[in-house]
Amino acid sequence: MQLVLLQPPQRRAPPKSLSCPYPEDDAMMPQRVRLQHEAAVRHPTSIIGCQVRREPPSSTERYTRWLNQLASDQLLIQVFTSNGPTVIMPTWFCSRAWFSHVGPFDEGGRGVPEDLLFFYEHLRKGGGVVRVDQSLLLYRYHPGAATHSVLETTIWTHRVRFLEERALPHWATFTIWNAGRQGRRLYRSLTAESRRKVVAFCDVDQNKIKKGFYCYEESQERPKPRVPVLHFRAARPPFVICVKLDLTGGAFEDNLRSLHLQEGRDFLHFS
Repeated sequence: MQLVLLQPPQRRAPPKSLSCPYPEDDAMMPQRVRLQHEAAVRHPTSIIGCQVRREPPSSTERYTRWLNQLASDQLLIQVFTSNGPTVIMPTWFCSRAWFSHVGPFDEGGRGVPEDLLFFYEHLRKGGGVVRVDQSLLLYRYHPGAATHSVLETTIWTHRVRFLEERALPHWATFTIWNAGRQGRRLYRSLTAESRRKVVAFCDVDQNKIKKGFYCYEESQERPKPRVPVLHFRAARPPFVICVKLDLTGGAFEDNLRSLHLQEGRDFLHFS
């Protein structure tokens, strides 16, 4: 099997005579190629990732925790979140044949989320996602990384379209969990066909619930759509959840667990 380590398009390094304010490269652990090769042989149509150690350790703590702690089934379920691919691009490893089948990368330059687009195309073609559960990469953070050139609105648009393509066709109706800014933004970003499937918003905020409904004022429809706002216990699944994980001291996660739902079937995380 011919294999390939997938890396972002190369950026020119600064001349050695100039000082560089941040480390330039991530660092692989010695056993990385062997362990990911073994996994790729077992899973020839999968992207193989690994756990990572962040440098500096205090940077993107929630994101790093999410990357390292996802269960194996969540690698294919939590692909709609704002975190992006469920195994990060600097850890990607796959067969050359599979890369050629999916690729190439979009080489549009700065501002193009080439890793996200490749990952989505990989999933469209039936690819799997596997993580070697060892920390095999020192993943360095610096503010000048090319990833910061990608606009959030660009990523948002790709994410919404992928959600509509891959998940929403399986549901006749659904509820948006979050009647606040992010939930309403998702509703407004959906196509008219997808918006008609939204039967309610749900929340824990009594002020939002007391209002009774959300009116989509920008809509050209007459009458303007009015979507009920319910307490989460009064709402019915499936849910598209627009609440970020690991931000409420466990309160949101406890509420979700109390409903005894199955991720992927009864709910999906979007934020």
